[in-house]
Amino acid sequence: MIAVTDLVVSYPRARGNAVDGVTFAAERGRLTALAGPNGSGKSSIVKALLRRADTPRGTATINGTDVRTLSHVELARSLAVVPQREDAAFPAQVREYVALGRYPHLGLWRSPSREDEIAVDEALHHAGVEDLALRDTDALSGGEWQRVRIARALAQKALALVLDEPTTFLDVAHEMAIFELLYSLSRAGLAVLLVSHQLNLVARFADSMVLLDHGKVAIRGTPAEVMRADRLESIYDWPVVVSRDPAVGAPSLVPLRRPMQLPHPKQSDQT
Repeated sequence: MIAVTDLVVSYPRARGNAVDGVTFAAERGRLTALAGPNGSGKSSIVKALLRRADTPRGTATINGTDVRTLSHVELARSLAVVPQREDAAFPAQVREYVALGRYPHLGLWRSPSREDEIAVDEALHHAGVEDLALRDTDALSGGEWQRVRIARALAQKALALVLDEPTTFLDVAHEMAIFELLYSLSRAGLAVLLVSHQLNLVARFADSMVLLDHGKVAIRGTPAEVMRADRLESIYDWPVVVSRDPAVGAPSLVPLRRPMQLPHPKQSDQT
């Protein structure tokens, strides 16, 4: 289980806390979505889980263990993360890059076993990048690179998975495939925490949603409880309508257009 309790994240010279007393849990066997406007603290929570942010108060834990007490190897065995931004340090063959996900299980000296090879094969298959296995990473499109990064995280075989905007750059088919994959992984027993702006897809797949606003939890619950027009309008500062998806019955958000404000025409001088 992934849990944050009264978590505070701060950055030097910032006016306020990026995350300010947030508490929630992403349980095993469930898909939990973390949503909110830009700057609401979502990515900062991911950084806290990776120990890449200053956390002056509160805790971030994996299966009850504070991440600050884990070694880097222990953390990598417990938690697989697909961060929002990442560039390859150097070009590599896709299969070799995905195999980096097995490193926490290998150590410095052990050669990859048949089990490791199978884990890489399965990760390539689940992420839909088997046909890219022999291509170099610097020859990938943005969407292909995104799916390869997800494959590397899957190869870790951790019990908890965190993804920060994993469907960026993906077309509709691959976007849906990733959400379907994350849902199936949660049902297989993983704790899956998904950071996403795609509220309509989140509402279709997530078991629970945590909606942040200015570093605090604004509302949490099921998608039906969170996806309320009055709350969303207030948090996103934009008029919306929330209806029901006719295909699956999930809440569906439709942003409205604001009335256009036309400039007042100048009155011509009378001569």
